[in-house]
Amino acid sequence: MTQLVFIENGKTVTDSLTVAEVFGKDHDKVMRDIRSLDCSLEFSTANFGESTYMNDRGRTYSKYTITQDGFTFLVMGYTGKEAARFKELYIAEFNRMREQLSSPAVPQTPLEVLQASITHLVTIEREQAAQAERLAAVEKRQEHIHEVLSLNPIDGRKKVNKLLNKIAKALGGEGSYHDIRTESYRQLEFRAACSLSIRQENKRKKMALAGAHKSKIDQVSKLDVIFDDGRLTEIYFAVVKEMAIANKVDPGDVAAS
Repeated sequence: MTQLVFIENGKTVTDSLTVAEVFGKDHDKVMRDIRSLDCSLEFSTANFGESTYMNDRGRTYSKYTITQDGFTFLVMGYTGKEAARFKELYIAEFNRMREQLSSPAVPQTPLEVLQASITHLVTIEREQAAQAERLAAVEKRQEHIHEVLSLNPIDGRKKVNKLLNKIAKALGGEGSYHDIRTESYRQLEFRAACSLSIRQENKRKKMALAGAHKSKIDQVSKLDVIFDDGRLTEIYFAVVKEMAIANKVDPGDVAAS
């Protein structure tokens, strides 16, 4: 008898040609049966794969590759003692092939045993190398986190600007710097429950009342406001450090500067 079930792309399947031969039906009739099934498009797509085959005369025709679930759905309507017998044969063969597919082949000859041993050793070696790489990556990551967290507000402006530049480069280049700084300010305002714009304007007003030159007043930045307040400075450093860690930034010489 024709092989009922075979393995294709790692799955146990049959096809419409085999079903037609086994159940004594015209292949065109089996194709029509498949196309007229009242199943969902999702089920049909997952269990009936249309492809082509070439007959003895070199002509190309369509056929369907059918999974076990698809086969079960298709032959529900096939009745009679012979049909029932072939259904049982199919089900048994599907189960046998699935077990064969899931069970690793047992080496038989000395050469197969040697090949299996070498394959096993290579697999272990690769797993050990991959694990070593993962551990090295984790250690490097922890080292970077330690370096970032070791930063302190002394000479804060320089350190903050270097870190923000590194984050911007990690996210696509210098063009991202403005967005990174804006985001750092946003996070600071959220945590400190304050408005840097209002504080910046108040600082400028105080400077104007004190008789400061307009050029100096205009140069007052939000960073000036932050470093005027010890609490804001600490919070801002925490924000920038966390942004650096989240973006896997290598602090490099920032921590040492």
